[in-house]
Amino acid sequence: MPDTLLEVRALDAYYGDFQALFGVSLKVAAGEVVAVIGANGAGKSTLLNSIAGLVHARRDAIVLAGEPVGGVPAHAMAARGVALAPEGRRLFPSLTVEENLLIGGQLGRPGPWNVSRVYDLFPVLAQRRHAPSTSLSGGQQQMVAIGRALMSNPKLLLCDEISLGLAPIVVREIYGRLPSILRDGLSLVIVEQDVVQALAAANHVYCLQEGRVVLTGTAGSLTREAIAAAYFGV
Repeated sequence: MPDTLLEVRALDAYYGDFQALFGVSLKVAAGEVVAVIGANGAGKSTLLNSIAGLVHARRDAIVLAGEPVGGVPAHAMAARGVALAPEGRRLFPSLTVEENLLIGGQLGRPGPWNVSRVYDLFPVLAQRRHAPSTSLSGGQQQMVAIGRALMSNPKLLLCDEISLGLAPIVVREIYGRLPSILRDGLSLVIVEQDVVQALAAANHVYCLQEGRVVLTGTAGSLTREAIAAAYFGV
């Protein structure tokens, strides 16, 4: 069995008095793809933000490479090798494509990812390297967001809603690049509403509903009926 890179242990998460996650647990092995699926408001983004250090978590609720890191701030989690491609991309609108990518490499973590390799992964970005990020299509912006996260040379990449608002052909193109992203042993957690894409990409799947894990299993073991029941809460 591959070593466990990330373990989330009975994680509760709050926004003020509102509780968004209730005892959520999951594991991610080294080199594994884990998909977290669920409808809007299920708590998927809160889970990723908690792992990334953007939402406070109990110290022992998040364990990275054997070290409890719950509550560690986002910049320190990035230094430990956790990168987030956030929902909505959140590019810097005043910067070009290449400037957005270079910001991702400011930590100076050693590893295989640099601007040239990102351009090899997404050739269209090389063509638009000097263009303002606001001039890109939604799919191209998503590529920049993923490329910027990879520039930090993470060991764990968190991708929040890769397919949101994109045409199916663009979604397939981005998902088709995942084997190249994973080839150096990087682990990946994908939050998705597109169940078909998530199942095709993932080794293991967790389904959230109203902040709770209601179904989990390997992608090949889960039936469509079970996923539909968990996804829609029926």
